[in-house]
Amino acid sequence: MIPEQVTIGFIGAGNMASAMMGALSSAGVSGTRLKVSDVSEERLAAAAGLYGAGIAPDNRALFAASDAVILAVKPQQMGEVLAGLAPLPDFSGRKLVLSIAAGVRIETIEDRLYAGLSQDARARLPIVRAMPNTPALVRAGACGMAANREASPEDRDLARSILETTGLVREFPEEDLDAVTAVSGSGPAYVFFLAEVMLEAARNLGLPPEDGRDLVTATLKGASLLLEQSGENPESLRRKVTSPGGTTQAAFEVLFAAGVKEAFLDALAAAAHRARVLSGAAGR
Repeated sequence: MIPEQVTIGFIGAGNMASAMMGALSSAGVSGTRLKVSDVSEERLAAAAGLYGAGIAPDNRALFAASDAVILAVKPQQMGEVLAGLAPLPDFSGRKLVLSIAAGVRIETIEDRLYAGLSQDARARLPIVRAMPNTPALVRAGACGMAANREASPEDRDLARSILETTGLVREFPEEDLDAVTAVSGSGPAYVFFLAEVMLEAARNLGLPPEDGRDLVTATLKGASLLLEQSGENPESLRRKVTSPGGTTQAAFEVLFAAGVKEAFLDALAAAAHRARVLSGAAGR
């Protein structure tokens, strides 16, 4: 649960920030506890109109007025945003910084925000990095998070409570977030690609486009729910559908002969490698 006295500020009001504000609102966080700053007047108006969020005049004012500050800007904008915040205004008590910018390491944020702070102030400014994915937009996301050394169990709980309003959250050492990026951060695109191929096959086989879309969407949703609720592993569930000599087996004979499994494993390894490269670049 998010403590009732906690005020949550968003630096950036794009799609993911809007999704989080909507999820927080649905979880009972009132608009009076939400603050937002952004360079776009249109996005600010939308946040105020949809969620009742208060508009801060600038990022420094938002930082001062918030107990938890969510950095919801694009990675390439992070350097400018952090430079604009530092040196930080004086603050009392603890203040959580939660970054959802892909590839921006905790160390990068510390280098900017901790500059000029006393050790006492640093200890009261825990930093958490999170890697959400786009299904957070429909509150069905999957997110990995990592906290720095200053984060107490209570800080981690607060970050987790904020993120859990959009879906599943798991905590990892920061070095594992590149794997999280490859598996769940990029993961929705793999599923959308499968849907894309299935829809093309449906058209090629003569099904009406609308019916094909409904069948594919329902099939993916149903298979996901069955995997979630059955408690069985995916290989076991796949084998139950694959009758010897049947239609599913015919399909998998083609997939296995083409090396699809190996190609997919290579693809996720490439995604994780790219995440490590981009994370290193974002840290410079």
